[in-house]
Amino acid sequence: MFSLQTIFGKGNQFFGLLEDAANAAADSTKALYAMLRGTDKAPALDAFRHARERERAIADKINEELVNSFVTALEREDIEALSSALVRIPKQVERFAERYTLATRLLDGIDFAPRAAMLEQAALVVADMVRQLRKMKLQKMRDLNDRLRSIESEADRLMLELYRDLYSGRYEGQQMFLIKEFFEILEKAIDRCREAGAVAYQIALKNS
Repeated sequence: MFSLQTIFGKGNQFFGLLEDAANAAADSTKALYAMLRGTDKAPALDAFRHARERERAIADKINEELVNSFVTALEREDIEALSSALVRIPKQVERFAERYTLATRLLDGIDFAPRAAMLEQAALVVADMVRQLRKMKLQKMRDLNDRLRSIESEADRLMLELYRDLYSGRYEGQQMFLIKEFFEILEKAIDRCREAGAVAYQIALKNS
């Protein structure tokens, strides 16, 4: 005879799955920063594709568990929203990496690493926020949410500086277009982190 614990005791697995998804997203940003700061001398896409495959596999597992689970530790729509938000981070990172490997020679002397470092920081904060969902300590989540907002604000400020530099006339047309495009992809990746963090924070607010 099955006990209620056997039937309903699987709700907590979603914490682990969401943590795995957040870690996969953070790993993709680490790989990007390593590539852009020159420690990866021959840019390759394997690390980014692997992170995306991990993320998709985890998302599929989450969907499968949602179908098979009677109860969940978090509301189903919150699990789905956070999973969906996390998937978008490595997707954006891979988009940058794929295009960058094609345009490297045209971007000689352009340093994207500082912005990539900010992206990595944002993704690591998101991963920490997801881990904190097990504890639901609201003050800690507030602190992390404020940190994520600070990173986003600094990224926005740097984008304004970039536009001033672009319009100074020091770059040729094609190079100016590429620089703008790549920095905007990085900015959007940081926005994706901010969106995922906002979902995690809202979950904490609802459950604290």
